[in-house]
Amino acid sequence: MNAPFEPFPDVPTLQQAVTDAFCDLVNETVAQRGTFNVSLSGGSTPKRVYELLSQRNLPWDAIHWFWGDERNVPPDHPDSNFRMVKTALLDQVPIPQANQHPVPVNVDDPDDAARQYEQTLREHFQTGSPEWDLVLLGMGDDAHTASLFPGTDALSVRDRWFVQNWVPKFDAFRYTLTYPAIESGRNIWFLITGQAKRDALQQVLQGPADADRYPSQKIKPTRWFVSADACQ
Repeated sequence: MNAPFEPFPDVPTLQQAVTDAFCDLVNETVAQRGTFNVSLSGGSTPKRVYELLSQRNLPWDAIHWFWGDERNVPPDHPDSNFRMVKTALLDQVPIPQANQHPVPVNVDDPDDAARQYEQTLREHFQTGSPEWDLVLLGMGDDAHTASLFPGTDALSVRDRWFVQNWVPKFDAFRYTLTYPAIESGRNIWFLITGQAKRDALQQVLQGPADADRYPSQKIKPTRWFVSADACQ
C-alpha cells in the first residue's frame, strides 16, 4: 500500500472532498509558482468534480489543462474525454483557450496524434519530465489506469511521455500518458468508486506484484480518494 487512505462514506462526499482539495492545491501552487498544470482523468466520478469546480472562484488564467488519456474519437463524439470536460467545466468558466490542451485526435493516424501531443507537452514543460502539479487518475475494474490496460504495449514504454495504445478489449486505439510521465507528478490522486472496483483495488493494494495484469500497481499515489463501497 502506498499513501494511506480513509474511505469516504459515499461518492458525493468523495467528490466534494476532491473538489475542495483541488481548489486548495491550485491556490497554494499558484501563490508559490504562478501557474498550475493538471492532467485530467475521464469517467463519471471526475466529471462531477469538474462540474463542482465550475462553481468555484479559481485563478482560471493560471491553470493549464491537459488530458492523461483519450479515446480515438473526434472531439465532439459522446465518448470523448475532452468533450466531457468541455461540457462540465471549460464552457462554464473563463478559461483561456491557450490554457486548454486537448489531444489532437487523428482517427486514421493515432501514432501521429500521440507524437504531436508529446511534442506539445515537451514544449510546455521544457524539462526532462512533465512535472505535473497534479495528476488525476481513475481505475477500472480490470485495474487499468489512464489508458494503460493489462497486457498492452504501453506498459513497457519508458522513453516516451505519451503514446497510442492498442487495446484488444475494445478493438481500438487509445491515447495515454506513460508510466514515467505519470510518475513525474508532484501530486498523484487516485479517485476510485463503486463495488465493481473492489476486487481490482484489493489486488492493487495487497495482491502479488503483477503490473502487467494490474497496471495501477505501478503508480505510487500521494493521495487516495476511495468510496467505502469500493473497499468493503
